[in-house]
Amino acid sequence: MTGPALARRPLAGVALMLGAMAVLPAIDVIAKHLGQEGLPILQIVWARLGLGAVMALPLALRIAGPAALVPDRPAYHAARAALLAGATFCFFLALKTLPIADALAIFFVNPLVVTILSALVLRERVGPRRWAAVAVGFVGTLIIIRPGFVALNPGSLLALASGTLLASYLVMTRAIAGRAHAVVTTFQTSLIGGVLLSLVVPFVWRAPDATEWVLLALLALIANLGHLMIVRAYDHAEASLLAPLAYTEMVTSVLMGLIFFRDFPDGWTFLGVGILIGCATYISMRERAAGRQR
Repeated sequence: MTGPALARRPLAGVALMLGAMAVLPAIDVIAKHLGQEGLPILQIVWARLGLGAVMALPLALRIAGPAALVPDRPAYHAARAALLAGATFCFFLALKTLPIADALAIFFVNPLVVTILSALVLRERVGPRRWAAVAVGFVGTLIIIRPGFVALNPGSLLALASGTLLASYLVMTRAIAGRAHAVVTTFQTSLIGGVLLSLVVPFVWRAPDATEWVLLALLALIANLGHLMIVRAYDHAEASLLAPLAYTEMVTSVLMGLIFFRDFPDGWTFLGVGILIGCATYISMRERAAGRQR
């Protein structure tokens, strides 16, 4: 389906994006619960990628056939898989000591890091107003973490590392945009990540019971479903329209954290999140304007 035809269904894109943001925080709830129950974080990440790849295999084969099993640039995709696995590991580990909403709030730094890396690595032009938005966004991050004002939680640094690693993954993904279908590329990344983790996960393996296997499979299923909804959303609407909607995930995260773990962010966290969302939304609007000029 062509771009103009899809552009006539922006409401479908918005609905799909909001739906994805509503279900994805369930991954964090499951990961936090399993981590608190003593299941190794590396094993949870392995399930997220490895089981996710198995579940996505039929769809990838339907889209690209057997070619989906062979990435065109294996080393490049392996590097992307390592970044994604590292980002997931750091975030799941952060959840052991941070409320879900707080970890996600710090993780929201990743659009700002993407802007920085896009300028430094991809040589994209970033104007002074977008640089100013990045600077203000980092102020928002500092408000959430408050170094020197409250005891520094190691989870805050892990969430920050997760956002930075994912930003690097996204920049590498942007560099190969259009070479393959997004679902196929994501499947290949999960497949390679699952294989790489299978080499090390035996060293920390703890045999899951039946309930834990169900939760691990559910985690992978929700991750795949959420990603598929995001991919389909971008089929129907412009990225600049959808990007700010990603922050509605914060609402679901607050609710799930309150329901399952009795966690609720303080006022400073909400202030920092508001600043981050405002800056990322402004950056998205600037990218939309720049795209129209091009």
